[in-house]
Amino acid sequence: MPRYKITVDYDGRPFVGWQRQDNGPSVQAVIERAIRAFSGETVTIGGAGRTDSGVHALGQVAHLDLEKDWPAATVLGALNFHCQPDPVALLDCEKMHDGFDARFSAIRRHYRYRIANRLAPLTHDRGLAWHVKKPLDADAMHEAAQVFVGHHDFTTFRHTRCQAKSPWKTLEAFRVWRDGETVIAECSSRSFLHNQVRSMVGTLRLVGDGRWTTEDVAAALQARDREACGPVAPPDGLYLTRVDYRSAEEDRASRAAWLAEAAAADGAEDDRAED
Repeated sequence: MPRYKITVDYDGRPFVGWQRQDNGPSVQAVIERAIRAFSGETVTIGGAGRTDSGVHALGQVAHLDLEKDWPAATVLGALNFHCQPDPVALLDCEKMHDGFDARFSAIRRHYRYRIANRLAPLTHDRGLAWHVKKPLDADAMHEAAQVFVGHHDFTTFRHTRCQAKSPWKTLEAFRVWRDGETVIAECSSRSFLHNQVRSMVGTLRLVGDGRWTTEDVAAALQARDREACGPVAPPDGLYLTRVDYRSAEEDRASRAAWLAEAAAADGAEDDRAED
């Protein structure tokens, strides 16, 4: 039974999120319906991250198994055909070793947040960026964002219903810059807590408009208290841009070690993506 890795691009506005749910359409359900229409098989796909309602992706990754050994190019073309007219597109499809798992094999996830910083109402970017009218100091936001880089207890910046076993995460990089009327924030980590990126960006907005300082952000992080968080940014501007993986050989070795460690610890850390 061949395993395929697919890279997916989607507009999150019509969906309740990546994960299949009973309360509305999901990206996962769209792709699974396309698989059934193409192959006749009922398949459950596994995604690298469970992005929430309204959150977008430029490089979400998922894996699926099919009974027939189809060429990857055939799977790619057929699924793109059957996903239409929903705003979901497969950018790539490749065959993988059977130990590959889109979620657990991932070593790094990258997110981008877009803020449309202008007085005029949004037109083309409506639902695709956070509209902030007050001028923002992107340099000040970047400086404050460095508080988050490193290994920290992110209790302040996690949703109260977050299911991760631990609030500790290691943020590898966080960069904020201005491109014309758009302020862009990008961050990278192996995994993120529920609402972590949106919570951090919403807090940095307070720095950008002069209400908070870098010291205020550091104090909020150290408080380890959800009440100390700034306002949570809306889902509109959040994009899962890329997921990184090891080579096949490194992944097999790492997966075996992880399974042994997880069995000993009776469970593993939650590697959900930000949502």
